[in-house]
Amino acid sequence: MAGEPQSDCLFCKIVAGEVPATIVRETATTVAFRDINPQAPSHVLVIPRLHYPDAASLAAGAPEVAADVLREAGEVAAQEKTDGHGYRIVLNTGAGAGQTVFHAHAHVLGGRGLNWPPG
Repeated sequence: MAGEPQSDCLFCKIVAGEVPATIVRETATTVAFRDINPQAPSHVLVIPRLHYPDAASLAAGAPEVAADVLREAGEVAAQEKTDGHGYRIVLNTGAGAGQTVFHAHAHVLGGRGLNWPPG
């Protein structure tokens, strides 16, 4: 069920403290941690504590939490000192877009030039 922890979800296990992660920020509704396969000098994932499979379902089911994820992405960028140089927030939705963990999450990337278009 949407919003409920899923026993087979890696990110739900990180939220529960069952799987270790390098956590950089936590709020009542979000957890931010370093990506284990960074694509930039600063690469942090911001996830909702609630389980939604992707950004679209999070926005539809818990729009206030979706807003919290975006707000925290900005806080992460400031903490990482990438906000003054520019950073990117990426929300992949679906396997065809590169989503590999089906728990909504935002990638916050910075610390190098980020060309456009991506990919």
